[in-house]
Amino acid sequence: MANLFGNGLLEHIYLLFLLSAARSHVQLVHGEGLDEGTTEVISHSQGLLARLEGFLVLGNNSDISLRVETVDADEVKVIQAHTLVLSLQSRVFEEMLRNRNSSTLVLRETAECTAVFEKFIRYLYCGELTLQLDQATPLHRLAAKYSVSSLQQGLTQYMSQNLASDSPGGHVVGWYQYAVSVGDTALRDSCLQFLSWNLSSVLQSDEWPSVSVDLLLTLLQRSDLVLKNELELFEALEIWFTRNDPDTLTAENALRLVRYAMIPPHELFRLQQQSPIMTRYHESVSDLLYKSYQFHSASPLHLAMFFDVNCSLFVPRNYLSSMWGSQWVISNPARDDRSTSFQTQLSPSGFDSSKRVTWNALFSPRWLPLSMRPMYTEQGSVQPPRPDGGNSIAQPRIIITPATSSADLAGVSFQKTILILTKQKNKLAVRHIFSFHQSTEEVGDFLAGVDLQYHTSEYLVDGSLYLQIIVKPIYQTLIATKK
Repeated sequence: MANLFGNGLLEHIYLLFLLSAARSHVQLVHGEGLDEGTTEVISHSQGLLARLEGFLVLGNNSDISLRVETVDADEVKVIQAHTLVLSLQSRVFEEMLRNRNSSTLVLRETAECTAVFEKFIRYLYCGELTLQLDQATPLHRLAAKYSVSSLQQGLTQYMSQNLASDSPGGHVVGWYQYAVSVGDTALRDSCLQFLSWNLSSVLQSDEWPSVSVDLLLTLLQRSDLVLKNELELFEALEIWFTRNDPDTLTAENALRLVRYAMIPPHELFRLQQQSPIMTRYHESVSDLLYKSYQFHSASPLHLAMFFDVNCSLFVPRNYLSSMWGSQWVISNPARDDRSTSFQTQLSPSGFDSSKRVTWNALFSPRWLPLSMRPMYTEQGSVQPPRPDGGNSIAQPRIIITPATSSADLAGVSFQKTILILTKQKNKLAVRHIFSFHQSTEEVGDFLAGVDLQYHTSEYLVDGSLYLQIIVKPIYQTLIATKK
């Protein structure tokens, strides 16, 4: 403890007082003119924080110099600090300071971390900092290195909330790859979900070519990707191949994850003739192309009698083009029930390219679950709601059904998917995805707990609810089992 306090014992005790007082409030009990037992709060925390920041800025009573050297560069920063503050805020600093043998502590950091090191130290004194998007990663790295968990958690939350923010070269791909490198699973999963649910905009951004091989293959395996169509994904792959020149194994693995059956046959013909990537790796995907042409030449139900249609090749992703669904903007959604109609192609198969299905969609802002409704007996008496519905409340619901029955619909199961789009950092982005067979009541938590009455609701854009409806035909293999 002698090294920790030194000759400035009184100053250190005062610093300790400032730290503890800045984190709490002074309470006055039984104040004059107050009723017995009344408690009031007098807070001087802002003033105390300002005094504490003054110790850092002016270097008053400093007993340690932090010499921050930049790796592979000549840049050096020297910061006058206090061992008590550093030790209280960081276990790593506490250990380093305990074992030091001089009044200077030498630290070696990357150029990015050196640039924000003063911000990092200020946080240790004041518990707050201001930052820009490109400073989040180096600050997070410093927080992890020096075991400042509060800052690390705060930065993870900041990054998760700013995925949709604009930046010149994009930042989500970089944040994802950083999260993987440091093992931050919460940040990794947030970035991956954002990239998947807003892939169409990512494919058109400057950061798309910087996607790593692992991230590329991870994205290509997912069925919840939101993009215009599968052709957009293939064309983006061509750009990625051109910029990254992957090895043969990586190229083949990536191309085999494209769902060619979801691309119209005339576009497949064009790719075979005009795409350099397709020409170069044609042999690697020829079996998939053959199955795709078979898919387009016959009824999918007929194809299911002879081939396995449960593989990912025949599973649609979340496509935004009009043949798969429709956007639905509901103004003042809490007002009353709304309905709309739209058409989709019967299936992505070229065999069904001229067949359309008309769908009716009903939105109800206050749907009462069955468990909440009174039950009527044969004698006409009313029974109260079932006990399991005691805590339920009315919530929004969407029902989507075909407008007419048709023999073409026999044997086909349709999955409906609803994308909820919200404005994040002045940009429309997908916030939630719900999938069901006929009604959102099947998923249980559709807009649960969301108050649609207020125009300022985070789920509304200028007072309107923005939805994207996607209808996907799902086929089951009908191959007869051989005896």
